[in-house]
Formats: sequence, C-alpha cells, structure tokens
Amino acid sequence: MQLGLIGYPIAHSLSPWIHNRLLDQHGLEGEYQLYECNAEQFPYQMEKLKSSKINGFNVTVPYKEKVIPYLDGLDEAAKFLGAVNTVKVDDGRLIGYNTDGQGYVASLLNRYDDALKPFDKVLILGSGGAARGIFYALLKQGIKKVDVANRTVEKAQQVIEDLQVQSTSEALSLQKAEENLSQYDHIIQTTSVGMAPEINRKLISLTDIGPNTIVSDIVYRPMKTSLLKEAERQGARLHYGHGMLLNQAILAFEIWTGKSTNASEMLKAFEEKLKGE
Repeated sequence: MQLGLIGYPIAHSLSPWIHNRLLDQHGLEGEYQLYECNAEQFPYQMEKLKSSKINGFNVTVPYKEKVIPYLDGLDEAAKFLGAVNTVKVDDGRLIGYNTDGQGYVASLLNRYDDALKPFDKVLILGSGGAARGIFYALLKQGIKKVDVANRTVEKAQQVIEDLQVQSTSEALSLQKAEENLSQYDHIIQTTSVGMAPEINRKLISLTDIGPNTIVSDIVYRPMKTSLLKEAERQGARLHYGHGMLLNQAILAFEIWTGKSTNASEMLKAFEEKLKGE
C-alpha cells in the first residue's frame, strides 16, 4: 500500500511512525510518506497524487479546506465541517473524510469509559478546526450541552451556528468560562497554547473546577501541558492529546484498509516514543 501525508510544514510529523507501524502490525506491504509542499506547490502536488498509485493520504494544515475542490466526494463529517483530514482513493475517485472529532471521542472513551454521559456539561476552549470537529463529534455522541469559549466570543458563536445542530450550547468569553468552571464535567483545550516551546502558557486558570472533572488538552508536545499540570494539582482526571492523534490515525487506517486496530495496545509504545524525543 502507498499512503502518505500532505501539509506544510510536516517534517517532524509522527504520522509515518504510526502508520508504518500499523502496516507492519497487519502484515501489509507498503510505506507511508510525507508530501510536504508550500501553497504554490500544492496544486501540482495534488495532481501528482491523483495520477499516482497511492491508496490514501492524510491532510493537515494548511490544506484541510483547500483540498476539497480536488475531491470527488465527502463523508458526512467532512461535509458538515468543511474540512478533510483523510482521503481514500477508491477506483480512481478521491473521497474525503474527517476523523478528528471521532478520534477524540474514541481516545477519551478508551481512557475513561464513564465519560460522555448524555447530561454531561462540556466546555471547549478554542474555535478552530479541532474545536469544530470535537464539537460536532460530541453532539453526535448525544451530549446536549457543549459550550464554546474563545478570546473572540463571535468566533465561538460561529462554531455553534455553522454546525446548525439542535443543542443548548452557548458561546462564552474565556473570562466568563473561567468564572463558571465548576458547572462543567469536562473541559477540552483545543488550541496550540501550551505547545513547545511556549510550554508555560495556558488559556485559563482551573482554580474553580469541580471534583472529578475530566480535563483534556489536545496538545501532545509536551505530553503533560501546563494546563494538565494544574488540573492534576486540582485533583482532576487527565486526558492527554496524543490519544486523539493516535485514534484519528487508526480510524484513517481503517478507512484505507478495512482493518481495525486495538488502540490501547499501541498507546504505550506511542507514549514511549514521545517520552524518548
């Protein structure tokens, strides 16, 4: 199988490590390669991929939206979100998928099987592509109350309005969210704040979180972000970002190959990989 990733910059992506390991685990011959290209090169790279013998590829920033005009079809999530992170080549047709939100949900339930009860109240921090994907996946999971907080409240409101799903969700400022943290069962940080090298940054303080709150951070470098360290001091339950990365990749691999993988068996090896960097 020929698989790969298109984006910019992607030289330090962990996707080759994950997918080449999946190929080996399932006894499939092939290789996962990086197709790094800037905005000027992107159209030419897409034409090369379309005419190649590639079986599928992932898409990352800044091309998750820009790839759509090159595709022949979209799954429900990709259509709803207007963004693609996985493309399957099916009899010459390029079909786009979005596994980000579903990968997040899978990683959370793998860690906490009591998470995501219908009446849980969830707070998402951020309004970018990851926030949209997770918001959509949580509502599909049956969660009715998923609030979105952002520095610019209008952008948070846009996430809720664009998805046009029946819910009781509200858009909040970060300050307002911080003042009401005790009401949430689950807090999800979806921005790049706290990512290396600025590892001491965080969007909000968690002083007022309630007991047994689950705090997620989708940043995986470092594994334990400043936000998660504070959550740990407050007695919260932690959910790390590398689980989402691994699970969305496993879902993409299943789309390409039809083969399912036990994420928990790979998670320890992936954690050791990250710790050794």
